[in-house]
Amino acid sequence: MSYHDPVLLFESVDGLEINPSGIYVDVTFGGGGHSREILKKLGKNGKLFAFDQDADALENAIDDDRFVLINENFKYMRRFLRFYGVQEVDGILADLGVSSHQFDVAERGFSTRFDADLDMRMNQESKLSAYNVINKYEEEKLSSILFLYGELRNARAIAKQIVSERSIEWIKTSFQLKNVLKQFLPASKEHKILAQIFQAIRIEVNEELEVLKEFLVQAKELLKVGGKLSVISYHSLEDRLVKRFMRSGLFEGEPEKDFYGNFEVPFKKGKLIIPSAKEIKENNRARSAKLRVATKL
Repeated sequence: MSYHDPVLLFESVDGLEINPSGIYVDVTFGGGGHSREILKKLGKNGKLFAFDQDADALENAIDDDRFVLINENFKYMRRFLRFYGVQEVDGILADLGVSSHQFDVAERGFSTRFDADLDMRMNQESKLSAYNVINKYEEEKLSSILFLYGELRNARAIAKQIVSERSIEWIKTSFQLKNVLKQFLPASKEHKILAQIFQAIRIEVNEELEVLKEFLVQAKELLKVGGKLSVISYHSLEDRLVKRFMRSGLFEGEPEKDFYGNFEVPFKKGKLIIPSAKEIKENNRARSAKLRVATKL
C-alpha cells in the first residue's frame, strides 16, 4: 500500500514554474510525492521546506540537503520559515484534505469503511477528537457544524438523533455512529450522506477552514512578486475560499474601490485545472480535485 498517491502531481508542480535557485514550500508533505517532484526541478542552490502535522508523515522524509521537513500544522508556516531566516519565497503548494494513508489506516477513524474509534485527528497530539464532537457538543452547535461543513439540509434532525442516542450510551465508533443514524441513510445514498457527515466532523476536529484562511493570508505575505501559489482542493467549501481569496484577497465582502472605481487584487488568477479521466480511473480519490494556480502581483 502506498502512503499517498499525489493528485494532479505534474500540473500542480508545473504551475509553480520553478526557478532552480528558488525557495519553495510544500505545506502538505504527506507521502512526499509533490516534494520529490519539486526537488527534481531545483538546482543545487534551491531550497524546499515542507510541513506536515501528522507524525506518520515523518517516516517519508527525504534525505536531501536542499530539503527541510517541519512537523507542524501549516498555519504556522510564516513563523517557522522566519525561524530558518526565510522572509519570502518563490512558490507555495498545498494539496488539501486527507491523505490516502489517513483514510486507509482504520484506527485513524477517517474512513466510513472501517469500524474504528471516532478520532479523525490529523495531529494525533490534538485534544479534540471526533469522539468529543459527537458526545460532548451541544445539539445546536452539532447541528450548525453538520449544516455548514457537511452541507446537510437535515442537520437539525441528525444532531437531535445523535444527542438522544448518546444520552443512553456514548457513541464510540464509526459503525456505532452509522447505526445510530441508519434512518437517515437510505441505501442509494448511504455512502454520500455518511461522507458528508464525516467531512463535517473532520473539518471541525482539525479546524480545517480556519487553518486554510490563515494559510492563504500568510501565502500572500510570503510570496515574492511573481511568485506562484498552487492549491488543490477537494470540496466546495475549500474551493470557494481559495477561489475568492485568489480573486480579491478577501474571504467575504468586496474590496474597497478607489476614486476611479478600481480595486487592488493580490493575485493574477490562472485557469481551473481538474484531473483527466485517466487519472480519475487510476486514482478514484482524484475525482473531486480542483487545482487553482495564482501569481502574486
